[in-house]
Amino acid sequence: MSAALIRRLDAAASDFLATLDALLAFESGTDAQIESAVTDILAAVRADGDAAVIDCTRRFDRLDALDMAALELPRQALHNALASLPEAQRAALHVAAGRVEAYHRRQIAESWEYTEADGTRLGQIVTPLDRVGLYVPGGRAAYPSSVLMNAIPAKVAGVGELIMVVPTPDGERNPLVLAAAAITGVDRVFTIGGAQAVAALAYGTQTIPQVDKIVGPGNAYVAAAKRRVFGTVGIDMVAGPSEVLVISDGSGNPDWVAMDLFAQAEHDELAQSILLCTDAAFIDAVAASIAKLLPEMPRRQTIAASLANRGALIKVADLDQACDIANRIAPEHLELSMENADAWVGKIRHAGAIFVGHWSVEALGDYCAGPNHVLPTMRSARFSSPLGVYDFQKRTSLIHVSEAGAQTLGPVAAVLAEGEGLQAHARSATYRVKR
Repeated sequence: MSAALIRRLDAAASDFLATLDALLAFESGTDAQIESAVTDILAAVRADGDAAVIDCTRRFDRLDALDMAALELPRQALHNALASLPEAQRAALHVAAGRVEAYHRRQIAESWEYTEADGTRLGQIVTPLDRVGLYVPGGRAAYPSSVLMNAIPAKVAGVGELIMVVPTPDGERNPLVLAAAAITGVDRVFTIGGAQAVAALAYGTQTIPQVDKIVGPGNAYVAAAKRRVFGTVGIDMVAGPSEVLVISDGSGNPDWVAMDLFAQAEHDELAQSILLCTDAAFIDAVAASIAKLLPEMPRRQTIAASLANRGALIKVADLDQACDIANRIAPEHLELSMENADAWVGKIRHAGAIFVGHWSVEALGDYCAGPNHVLPTMRSARFSSPLGVYDFQKRTSLIHVSEAGAQTLGPVAAVLAEGEGLQAHARSATYRVKR
């Protein structure tokens, strides 16, 4: 039974790497219908502003808003949502927010400069973005943790204004999401979603000001819209399906490992859960746990499809080989589920987040450990990083050349400019050189 639930692979097989690469392959290809619809929506909002946003909201979210004022929530509505929560939920949000803020405060970059012997001063000025847009999924599929993970680093960075957009289909508002907005100090909240919300943030309307960057997850229409407006505004990333890679030395609890694989697989059928293990008997035990625990999971159909389509239990020769394979995979989440886990952290070069030891379950990182849960997917951890305060700060170079410095640098610049055939550059530099 278990063999049918998830594939078994052996890293010793001659075709293993080819099989692994095929398993990892994920084309975030675009759907022509979605692209066409998004193109039309972006053009409409760019041309007609508020009127197009209201029209799209009426059609897609089935809201009969008469004007934009009806689509903006007053701050009191956010605080009312916070007050309405059961005490346990309210306390959990505060604890999580406090931990996320404490972690991200350590990421703040500072401006710096130095002075050369001739008096020339060089440096870098670090400043926050003026205005950021935060997209949050709405309705029943709502994620207050996304509000915490996106809004808190923006606020810690000193972003001047944070505007949240969240769809409320059929008028359904999620109090946890609104409460998270209250806790994090979101400045304005509009109950709009989809490509029309991305367009409003990117281009600005009569009511919604243009932002400098758009962050936050969304559906295929939101992702397509973010890709298209990039360049007009910044975006965080276009994320792929969620991923977890567990490296085990066979010392853990197979039920724990099975549930950690489930935790990613339940996101959607394209999510990826992989185990690398040195112990064949432990792999058998995990497979048995999967078969035992799956029937009791509310999202078992999604989990089963994910494990069958993109999951794997892989036997490796040793932990060195496991780390080599992990670096090839460059997973979003990496769990080092082993006895002496700390000793192996240095072997990992590519991962969005590393969870060290049997107690460091990935789900804690999703909600309240402190580090950001917005992580690079689809092997982009090879060159990309988790969302952080640095994503909401920008750097400006500072160049203050002294008179003496101009005498030294001018001739150097002129030689290089002449070599590039840019005579005005050369003359501009030498005009300041004393003869």
